[in-house]
Amino acid sequence: MVLLEVFRAHQLNIMLVLSGICAILAIFVLFTNTMTKSRKLALVFMEISAMFLLVFDRYAYIYRGDISTNGYWMVRISNFMVFLCTSILCYSFALYSKDLATNELERQKTPVRLKVVEGVLITQMILVILNLFFGFFYYIDESNKYQRAPLFFCSYMLPFVALILMFTLIFQYRNKLGRGLCITLLLFAVCPVVSALFQFYVYGISLVNITISTMAIILYLFAFVDMNKTLERARNIEIDYLKKEQKDIQLLFEQTAEALASAIDAKDKYTHGHSNRVADYSRRIAELAGKDEKDCEEIYFAALLHDVGKIGVPDYIINKDGKLTDEEFAAIKQHPVIGKQILASINKSPYLSIGANFHHERYDGKGYPAGLKGDDIPDIARIIAVADSYDAMTSKRSYRDPLSQDKVREEFVKGIGNQFDPQYAKLMLHLIDIDSEYEMKEKEDLTFGDTKTTLTCDEFRSDVLEGIVMTPYMTKISLNCKSDPDHPGLECIPTMIIFDALDSRYHYEEDDRKEMVYYEYGEVRFDGKYEVSGARKFKVDITEDKTLTDAELIEAYKKGIDYEIEASRYLDHGLIKITSELKTVEIIIAFPDNARYAYIGLTGEHCRLNNVDADRSEERIADDYIPRIAKPVSYIEGPVGDIPNVQVDGWCSAATEGVPIKDNMKIIFHTMSLPTARLIWHCPYIRLFYSKDRKVNGEDFRDFVLIRLDGETWDSDDSAENKMQISKNDDFNGWDAWKELNKKGMICKVVIRRNGSKITVITENGGIYIKSTTTINIDVPDVYVALSGDQVALTDIHIG
Repeated sequence: MVLLEVFRAHQLNIMLVLSGICAILAIFVLFTNTMTKSRKLALVFMEISAMFLLVFDRYAYIYRGDISTNGYWMVRISNFMVFLCTSILCYSFALYSKDLATNELERQKTPVRLKVVEGVLITQMILVILNLFFGFFYYIDESNKYQRAPLFFCSYMLPFVALILMFTLIFQYRNKLGRGLCITLLLFAVCPVVSALFQFYVYGISLVNITISTMAIILYLFAFVDMNKTLERARNIEIDYLKKEQKDIQLLFEQTAEALASAIDAKDKYTHGHSNRVADYSRRIAELAGKDEKDCEEIYFAALLHDVGKIGVPDYIINKDGKLTDEEFAAIKQHPVIGKQILASINKSPYLSIGANFHHERYDGKGYPAGLKGDDIPDIARIIAVADSYDAMTSKRSYRDPLSQDKVREEFVKGIGNQFDPQYAKLMLHLIDIDSEYEMKEKEDLTFGDTKTTLTCDEFRSDVLEGIVMTPYMTKISLNCKSDPDHPGLECIPTMIIFDALDSRYHYEEDDRKEMVYYEYGEVRFDGKYEVSGARKFKVDITEDKTLTDAELIEAYKKGIDYEIEASRYLDHGLIKITSELKTVEIIIAFPDNARYAYIGLTGEHCRLNNVDADRSEERIADDYIPRIAKPVSYIEGPVGDIPNVQVDGWCSAATEGVPIKDNMKIIFHTMSLPTARLIWHCPYIRLFYSKDRKVNGEDFRDFVLIRLDGETWDSDDSAENKMQISKNDDFNGWDAWKELNKKGMICKVVIRRNGSKITVITENGGIYIKSTTTINIDVPDVYVALSGDQVALTDIHIG
């Protein structure tokens, strides 16, 4: 009761405030351009009718009992307008709901209940007007006071019916309306009805009018929120459209560039895929150099179109097998200029013409067409020049096969500072070092995920597909084999040759085998027959699924047999499983060492291999997946020092645990190259790094410097700065002698000095003196040193 008295005492002020709010909101609605016209009109009527409802209700209280002339008219006008505005407000709500049904619910026809509501409210407004003459809702007594008439409850009955009908409609479609809007509409329909129930028992308080006006305000607020959400959706749709349009334009550009690059490569029978590979290598170099994503993308497309000028060079010159004449070479040298002219018209992408024009410049100034030198050559062109040269060396040409990986590396070492920018050449060397499976090269035959390959075999080993490397990641190969109908026989089935070679290819000629360090482990025919060559041991298990006579086998070979092969390797053991409708053959191979690669070369005798396809899993096999049939190959069974010995079979494939660096620290250890080592960089490496678990490549790993004992280094990113001093003294007798010294084994001594963030590493081995100074630019809890290498055994390691 106290609350009612407080409300009664302040209701005139409440009405004044609410009427002002309604007036302001009506003006806001008028200037809103994000609503449909009908919804906007409904909201304007709603807010204006709510404003007048409160204004006239307030006047009705103010002039109640005032017997003056003004009081006489104000009481009658005010009470009439209160009843009329209530009906208009409800009718406006019906119009608002009608617009929602049309636009939000996508109903072409107005719901029947809304038509009934409109009829009811129009009837109510007519009855309010008739009440002026008949007084069946209310009347004004002799003292000029408002009094309820006997049929007063009927003045609420019709609006109640209208609101209840609208409530049922809103509730029915609640799932199609926004949550906030739906709740507001339901409250608008329910709250006035609830307040009216109180109004019957409480006299002198305009609870219904204040409630319905408040709901009109709340409805606008939620409509405003809904409007903002609509705007946000529209903005997001527009943004998505623009993004899609931009993506489509970018896709069109990429597809056009790819098509143009393919057209360029098609002119030269020896450069299929050259432009794509150069683009890929260029982007990798740019990423290692710390370029941002935009720069890397520009470098990629500039590299993709770097040879576009070859369109203007006659085909007979490009595809000439022999040596070019001076005139022909002069024509070839024009392709950068032609490329610049073609791409210069794309003025929004000037980097394209820059890449085309300058990619044949040399760092020493002896390139063409402008003879630029050093940093005068655009950065993008210096990157492309490195990638272009790499692909030229690792691709087949009319006069030679692809160079071996170690030969390519040596060529880049020679070209640092003269042909190539030192920074980008060193990054290319790093890419070569980490490419342990020599994947960065032209693929002539079978490639993972590429088009399927076909091979026709006449005499045994007359043709062999390029080797598929065996790794700890399961490789699956599928193929169909049909025997030659002119030479049917039991031997007309596929055979796999397991081998190693620098270029991953099978070689028959002895000279080629020597040059490519070819090593054959053995061969396995798909019926389970095998021959061991260089492997320590083969173990073959055959499960017969179908027993056939020789004649039936020959007939089956003629029709064709599908084969599924699974191949994997872990350290010095490999597992190959061949499955067909006839039998399952499982081969376990014990390799002679961990360091050499193992490739599978598919061949056969008087048969045709169709639809050869290969796919490699991204999941590594378990360490115990391949059963061991021979003892592990180990070269570190000698004395153990302060930390465990480590055998490094490939480039940084293993490392010692990290040791915290202290001032005047000494590391003394024994090193010996593995029997398979043959290159200068097959030697120990010293690595400065940080990781939480003190392991190389461990958690939060940061690599500061990698120092090779042959004098080369790999610098980290901006987290450290490195300076190297390398010199050779009288003990150095050439690289062959240095490699031989590593083969025999030697004691190495490393001295490490630390002064805060500055770390100096000094070592001298085989006449090569190295002093590396590293300044750490980031805050790390500690800096660790670890020993690693490539094809070396590190033993008897002492820390002092």
